[in-house]
Amino acid sequence: MARKLRPEERELWKRVVETATPMRPASVDVTAPFLMPGSIKLRPSLLAPKIMAFKIGAKVPSRPAATDMGSVAKPQPTMDAKSFGKLTRGKLQPEARLDLHGMTMSEAHPMLQKFILGSAQLQRRLVLVITGKGKSKPDQGPIPERHGVLRHNVPLWLCQAPLSSVILEVTSAHQRHGGGGAFYVYLRRKR
Repeated sequence: MARKLRPEERELWKRVVETATPMRPASVDVTAPFLMPGSIKLRPSLLAPKIMAFKIGAKVPSRPAATDMGSVAKPQPTMDAKSFGKLTRGKLQPEARLDLHGMTMSEAHPMLQKFILGSAQLQRRLVLVITGKGKSKPDQGPIPERHGVLRHNVPLWLCQAPLSSVILEVTSAHQRHGGGGAFYVYLRRKR
């Protein structure tokens, strides 16, 4: 139980309150006696979640999607699940490969376009694009530098026109085909 303030303590507290400048407008009576942490009683309405009215057949209002990384689902593949499973386990063999090691972005982009569009013309289904993982440089500055420029840009280039029209799926390669430094590009069938 909280101890009651004596009259001289209450008078002293009033003088302190008069000399202080508030940070924001006071919505609480600052002359009231202090409460000890265990003395606050919560009303049951604060403890129970509020239950909203519901009618049979009514739609439930949707909640915003969770933003934490634990609840983010993997994107659904656009190709059939059986082939996608084989692809991610490295069971499918690429029909052709393009190695972009040592190239600059201005050299790699036209090479990638030519390779993917040429593979689509030849009706290949699965090709491998090797970017490498990138060189790690000592980071001296306060802003971290991204290494592996091609590794980060190749998926972006594959999602843009004209390549996006011939590509069905892009995913990281299995370890036996290069792991994080390579991408499988699964091409659409020509109909």
